[in-house]
Amino acid sequence: SSINFITKLKMGNQLFTDLDSTIVNCTWLGACFVMSHYFILMAYNIRLIAIKEFGTVIHEFDPYFNYRAAEYLYKNGRVEFFKWFDYKSWYPLGRPVGTTIYPGMQFTASFIKKYIVGDSMTLNDVCCYIPAWFGVIASILVGSIAYECTLESDSNNEIIIMSLIKYFIDEGSSNTKNIRNGKSKHSQQQHLKKKMIKSNSNDSFATTKTNNCTSNNTNKNCYDVDNESRVFLIFASPATECAITAMGIMGMVPAHLTRSIGGGFDNECVAMSAMCLTFYFWVRSLRQSDGKSYSYGVATGISYFYMAATWGGYVFVLNMIGLHAAVLVLLGRFTTKVYLSYTLFYIVGTILAIQIPVVGLAPIKSLEQLGPCLVFLGYQLLQYCESSIRKKNIGRYDAWVFRLKVFLTASIIGSIVIFKCIPEGYFGPISTRVRGLFVEHSKTGNPLVDSVAEHQPADSSVYFRYLQYLCICSPIGALFCLIYFGNAASFVLLYAMVAYFFSHRMVRLILLLGPVASILSGIAIGRIMTWSFTQLWLEDEESPEIENADEKVNVTIEAKKKKKSAKKTSLKEIKSGTQNSDGKGTAATIAKRILAAIVIFLISMFAASFQNYCIKMSRALSNPSIITIGQRQDGSIVKIDDYREAYWWIRDYTPEDSRILAWWDYGYQITAIANRTTVADGNTWNHEHIALLGKILTTNVDEGYNIARHLADYVVVWAGGGGDDLAKSPHLARIANSVYRGLCPGDPTCREFGFMDHRGTPSAMMANSFLYQLHSHRLVEGIEVDPNQFEEVYKSKYGKVRIFKLMNVDEESKAWVADPRNLICDTPDSWFCRGQYPPALKQVLQQKKDFSQLQDFNNKRINDDELYQKQYFENINKPNDNQLRSSPDYERVN
Repeated sequence: SSINFITKLKMGNQLFTDLDSTIVNCTWLGACFVMSHYFILMAYNIRLIAIKEFGTVIHEFDPYFNYRAAEYLYKNGRVEFFKWFDYKSWYPLGRPVGTTIYPGMQFTASFIKKYIVGDSMTLNDVCCYIPAWFGVIASILVGSIAYECTLESDSNNEIIIMSLIKYFIDEGSSNTKNIRNGKSKHSQQQHLKKKMIKSNSNDSFATTKTNNCTSNNTNKNCYDVDNESRVFLIFASPATECAITAMGIMGMVPAHLTRSIGGGFDNECVAMSAMCLTFYFWVRSLRQSDGKSYSYGVATGISYFYMAATWGGYVFVLNMIGLHAAVLVLLGRFTTKVYLSYTLFYIVGTILAIQIPVVGLAPIKSLEQLGPCLVFLGYQLLQYCESSIRKKNIGRYDAWVFRLKVFLTASIIGSIVIFKCIPEGYFGPISTRVRGLFVEHSKTGNPLVDSVAEHQPADSSVYFRYLQYLCICSPIGALFCLIYFGNAASFVLLYAMVAYFFSHRMVRLILLLGPVASILSGIAIGRIMTWSFTQLWLEDEESPEIENADEKVNVTIEAKKKKKSAKKTSLKEIKSGTQNSDGKGTAATIAKRILAAIVIFLISMFAASFQNYCIKMSRALSNPSIITIGQRQDGSIVKIDDYREAYWWIRDYTPEDSRILAWWDYGYQITAIANRTTVADGNTWNHEHIALLGKILTTNVDEGYNIARHLADYVVVWAGGGGDDLAKSPHLARIANSVYRGLCPGDPTCREFGFMDHRGTPSAMMANSFLYQLHSHRLVEGIEVDPNQFEEVYKSKYGKVRIFKLMNVDEESKAWVADPRNLICDTPDSWFCRGQYPPALKQVLQQKKDFSQLQDFNNKRINDDELYQKQYFENINKPNDNQLRSSPDYERVN
């Protein structure tokens, strides 16, 4: 039918029965290609602003360790990498890097360097470009997820739509009843055509087939319905439009840009792509129109393995899929396909994940990951029950009794096993960071975790800053998912709720909202734009004149030669019929088209504004912390490169065996750029060691010096205001006091250490501290370090970094630590050999009290620990009672 020519799209060249249809098809496909190409280029270029501005410079702190680890892997290979015990970090203990790192990103960088780019790029350049490359990949995967969520064949309309398509394809078949309810074949055909168009009123390119088929399907224009349906699903509308829109949004949304800017070689830049890939394969495995889609469960497990190898956030991915599998049961959508999908995912994913050293047996031991394990076991029981019920043909009441007996028996057995394992310490505790998601910020009881600004809760302004208009569009997309509900749509809705909850608890996790907000917004905008273009492009499907005209245009395969003239006649009669109508149909059509034009205009305006905002945010996020932008008094802009210049000075002017003492934030950069040994870095695996470093910096200068001379040769201090070491020092004192309780007796929050007012006046304890004396040396009147203890050997151009040489370093302690005989090895020939503190620090170490994690139920709690935690919470909950106030810069730390 010429009236339905747009609905013939995407069914193969044999369905292009007229020139108009071909032009529309090519135009639509061309527009999809152009928009996809534009969005991909935009996603890539918006992430390269930092590289174009600052060159191939690695940003922040953690990425420098990631680069150093990738370099070690590239040069030494996989075997040596997993046996790498790094003695240049965490002096004098060292760190077993190969077994404490998520190595997926390093393997990715090494693979790209070796097998893709070769000598055309350095490893440093590869690491700088990886965030941009994987940012584009994540955007494409988000579009793919949106596609799965908007397939009509997987929504509640599946049966209606597919049955109508089947009816049209088989309308001439002997197996199809052409006369129903007393209607003639012709009137029934017209009725179904009208309903088909109406059911796809939001689909500008829904597929139908109108040619007649013989009973034995010998007509060359007759196709098997299953094959036709697959072609239909590949290019379904509005799924395609929603997918392209979601891809474009994900490509530039600031929530994702925060971890995918060029140079930001951090775990999340690769992990977000791995997460989206895992989620895509999961929803693909649930596609209702594909009987064998459960095989994608294997791909889901493999993708999950890559995710687990890349980022500790794999726990979220595992629990997200496990939770969705459980919800599907509650929604009554449990089927054999769902069972196979989840079972294949969990078995394959878990077997592969436990091969990663840093993960180990956590998926079956850690409380954070036992939920999906329980869902897996529940699925096995449920499938057994359903299979037995079908085989025995049990009635409904007896079926529920049978299920109850099976699950009750399993629960009793499981309880016995659990109670037997608990005393053995089999189950691991919930980590501090995960526990912090379910309590108010700064109440985890661990001052080291509470000191990180990214662990603060998000407020409404943060959501608009990183999502902007998506805050408005996402709820609309969620409404569409409810209307067109399916397995994939239910996953996205669940993902949105969980991600919002966690991002609200911890601002860092707003990163998880980027993909789902893009998906929901893409669905909303895609469906609305599709409807709008449909109103502008199609004739009014509800107009009776259209149906009358359709009856007059009887286009068949046998009448091809008359098609052109028939079409012209049809159009004339449509026009004539419209003019002779009562005007109601025309008025409604005009109103809808005006509304559609307004909608398209408004969306285009907001899209341009959103793009400009994202580019602006990208520029702000593209400033690496290691290079800052400053402004002189005359208004000229300068790049401040003090930090790298300081590290280069250390590399060039200090002995190779020099040990550098600095707060743990800078350890990664010092080791990677200066190639010198550091006392601590950003891998906060040893709370007690960081507390010792905090004690050196915040205790009185003489005591700090006497400890430092056994551990370091130089001290690096970040100065110059802003988030420098002095602004961070109250946190340092709290961390130190959590282990060395004598630093601030009876005060877990060290309120005696800090600033007295907003002018930065230090308290007596702070003014006499090791850190303050070095930070303010010859800058504050009356502050000058003892030349017998310290010598300032370097001060950066803009005063951001100061380096002091420790005088009278204890060479005996240094030699003792360097002696291999003093290493403690697992076995005589083991590579796992940790260092020890020099004997001279024995008296200091005896003062420490190992920090007891509040959530570690495997350790027996001591009354002192409980009292300490109680008082810590009381002080944190009553900030107005604090005797001291933070500096203006204190709130901008990290």
